[in-house]
Amino acid sequence: QVQLVESGGGLVQAGESLRLSCAASGRGFSMYYIYWFRQAPGKERDFVGRIAWSSGRIYYADSVKGRFTITRDNANNVVSLQMNSLKPEDSAVYYCGAAVNFQGVTLDGNGMDYWGKGTLVSVSS
Repeated sequence: QVQLVESGGGLVQAGESLRLSCAASGRGFSMYYIYWFRQAPGKERDFVGRIAWSSGRIYYADSVKGRFTITRDNANNVVSLQMNSLKPEDSAVYYCGAAVNFQGVTLDGNGMDYWGKGTLVSVSS
């Protein structure tokens, strides 16, 4: 069992930055891939990026590449999402998820083993 808790959301203006955190607890999460997804009101859940906890290998969605950075803190079991140059279209609830097998996770998040409850990011123009 893995528990995930997101934090760091808030209201910012376009062009500003936010840093989200996903605190992981439980057993065996070093075997997992940790994901960030987001869902705007009335829209589908979208893939943002993922990191393999063991290797640190990272993959980003094209829409955030160059602006968002995923890092992990092994000592504190935290995966962070640094978001720079935020745009109004980045406004969404951001979720972290954990999956043992990344090949079983679709681009809309189906197949995830565990989800956090999300944190709201609002970007004003």
